[in-house]
Amino acid sequence: MRNKKLYKVTFLHLGKCYELYAQHVASSGLWGFTEVGDLVFEPAGEGLVVDPTEERLREEFKDTRVLHLPMQAVVRIEEVERKGALAIRDAADGQKVTPFPMPPHSR
Repeated sequence: MRNKKLYKVTFLHLGKCYELYAQHVASSGLWGFTEVGDLVFEPAGEGLVVDPTEERLREEFKDTRVLHLPMQAVVRIEEVERKGALAIRDAADGQKVTPFPMPPHSR
């Protein structure tokens, strides 16, 4: 029997590039958004080394059931075999991302 799928979701938020792992990714019922749910973190207190990034993300998203990310904020969604390290980086650090084209603002 195959395990649940695991996705690595990379998205932009407030000038940072976040990398999270989730077991659910789909088009959101909210138009223009991507739904990301069942976030995956290591169990608290597991292992000898505490990853400060993982602890920060666990705290930031502790009460989150589902993220609804604007489509233009999503950089990449990968289906992966296993969870890797979580990350928060400055978006300018080597991340060359072209924003999704938006209609011009009317005046």
